[in-house]
Amino acid sequence: MTRIIFMGTPDYATEILQTLINSEEVEVVAVYTQPDKPVGRKAILTPPSVKVLAEQFSIPIFQPNRLRDEEVVNELLQIPCDLIIVAAYGQILPKAILEYVPCINLHASILPHYRGASPIQQSLLNNDPQSGVTAMWMDEGLDTGAIIKISTLDIAPDEMVESLYERLTTLACDVTQDVIRTWDRQSALPQEGSKATHCKKISKSDGLITFDDAFEIYNRYRAFTPWPGIFTQSGLKIKSMHLEEVKSVGNPGEIVAIDATSIVVGCTRGSLRIMTVQAPSKQGTSAVAYLNGKRWGCGNNLA
Repeated sequence: MTRIIFMGTPDYATEILQTLINSEEVEVVAVYTQPDKPVGRKAILTPPSVKVLAEQFSIPIFQPNRLRDEEVVNELLQIPCDLIIVAAYGQILPKAILEYVPCINLHASILPHYRGASPIQQSLLNNDPQSGVTAMWMDEGLDTGAIIKISTLDIAPDEMVESLYERLTTLACDVTQDVIRTWDRQSALPQEGSKATHCKKISKSDGLITFDDAFEIYNRYRAFTPWPGIFTQSGLKIKSMHLEEVKSVGNPGEIVAIDATSIVVGCTRGSLRIMTVQAPSKQGTSAVAYLNGKRWGCGNNLA
């Protein structure tokens, strides 16, 4: 029986934790996750989904603000375990913990590509044909450890982030089951650092569009829906769209066509077919109804 400390926070991590709990080869002796956070307009203090699952199975839960604090490290070092598994935890493990027992990270990219906080979104932003999950031995670098196993999957040209997230989560659970049976430092392969790419934490401002390149905007729509969404300078959110074409040259934001269910908006390059929008402080509505309410037609500018 392998005694495991698990570290993770979002739904991706929760499914992996459930896989570990279900395994007859594993005992999850502790769970580390981020502190509860206020959510929504009423700022209701809400626990991470990993915490909710751990509570159901009476697993000891730790939610330090800083994993690097000396007292937090010393507390962890008192927990007998054989392995630490990390999946989207959101904090960096200090050297003392990395040296305590072997630590494995399950990262949602084909490393060394997309080291960092938003690998799933980055694969869509770049219109990649594939993504994957990498299990690696952790070291003091950011996603730089030796690779134990990589599993890949294909990305459809119109796949949205929620769908890809769900499929990568399922893949990560399969990788987890393989790794806990065969974790072996000797067979791991060092990453090729010269091929490394990085991705940053996504912020609200990343959703702002200016109708420059239709293809780039469509990929942002795939990556940033539902959060942070994509929106114009006026705060109008684009809730659903398709890529119309990529070759035309036009005035950014100009409404160039309207039919019964959608509108076509030109970009500096290409154009977008938009079905639904949401104005600030309003409910979502069809793009056609939004134009009717504004008394706009072809030639007006959505930007």
